[in-house]
Amino acid sequence: MSIKSKMHELKMKYQGKKMAPAFNAFHTFLFSPNETTHAGGTHVKGADDLKRTMNTVIMALIPVLIFSMFNAGYQHYSAINGFPENFSVMEHFLTWDNFWIGIVKVLPLVVVSYGVGLLVEFIFAVIKGHEVEEGYLVTGMLVPLIMPIDTPLWMLSVAVVFGVVIGKEVFGGTGMNILNPALTIRAFLFFAYPTWMSGDKVWVHGAKDGVTQAGSVDAISGETILGYLAQGNEAAYQAKYSLSDMFFGFIPGSVGETSTFLILLGGLFLIFTKIASWRIMVSAVIGSLAMGLIFNGIVDAGWIAEYSKFYGLMQFDFWKHLLVGGLAFGIVYMATDPVTGSQTNRGKWIYGFFIGFMSVMIRVFNPGYPEGVFLAILLMNVFAPTIDHYVIRGNVKRRMKRLKNAVVLPKDSDSAAKELKAETV
Repeated sequence: MSIKSKMHELKMKYQGKKMAPAFNAFHTFLFSPNETTHAGGTHVKGADDLKRTMNTVIMALIPVLIFSMFNAGYQHYSAINGFPENFSVMEHFLTWDNFWIGIVKVLPLVVVSYGVGLLVEFIFAVIKGHEVEEGYLVTGMLVPLIMPIDTPLWMLSVAVVFGVVIGKEVFGGTGMNILNPALTIRAFLFFAYPTWMSGDKVWVHGAKDGVTQAGSVDAISGETILGYLAQGNEAAYQAKYSLSDMFFGFIPGSVGETSTFLILLGGLFLIFTKIASWRIMVSAVIGSLAMGLIFNGIVDAGWIAEYSKFYGLMQFDFWKHLLVGGLAFGIVYMATDPVTGSQTNRGKWIYGFFIGFMSVMIRVFNPGYPEGVFLAILLMNVFAPTIDHYVIRGNVKRRMKRLKNAVVLPKDSDSAAKELKAETV
């Protein structure tokens, strides 16, 4: 008897028992079910289900994860020894030493994120008596990618428990939550342990522990480009990072947010597979560019003095905001969450635009922590149902107005009825 057959017998034997949801989760993860639909009937076959959807998003995140593991080591050794001259990807970036830092620092974050999060999911499934849902598969991958590299594992565990329980399970589980669980976890850490989530010592491995530069007694710094701009120190970041560094991701930051190039490829993949909404992505980009242009215009008009603490980020080229920080990552992988985002087509344009618009606004006016995308997305998560409500209400009013003014002749009743069909939301 095969393992699959044996597990199927155990599944049928313990069906309805307390631990059945946990066992069924392992069974369906390892094997396809034995039950099939009966032949001879008419069936509607769909190529997409929750598990395939989640796996597709994970596939889009894998290149970002692998890159982040190399970048963790590259930033660490560059902070100690200085950035290499005549940079070569093969010689200076894709090295075993760099990858080993990623194995030691990034993989434990992934393991803890999945281990603790799925444990909470299993516990709630057993208590509530429903099947374990696949909703945490993507969240478990997103969480380590939006963390600083040296985040303590115990701290991540506490945050994951909070995010899964408060951010999702109290609302009824997968598909019922109003806030993005990964961003709920990030927000919890930001407010509960701010010194581990901001500053110039959390983005590069070893900076928090006081590792010193080669031949120096000075501790290494892991300041991000946004950090330099918030301090008004534009020359410092320009001396260290080029435009190509910002685009391809050879800069410090949260584990997986640095490579705009790979994030762009992931976004195109999600659009091609129809998993993520292109309307939200495009409108969020438009919103961020609009806010950046407004700030650039304020600087060009001379309405803000150079000694202002907001000047550095305001004068930053509007389009470069998409290349640094977590804005691109948030737009592609967080804002497009189908559960917490807007559901109507027109609502998606409004929802995405304000995410981009407010991300840059918060980034500029919060120099203590010059990043605003996760706060902007969480805020718009709250307003997404309201946006959809008024979009639908507006559509209903337009339909009623058209119906009131319509004159339907007997011969034209069929064609007129077609014209009066409800607009797609």
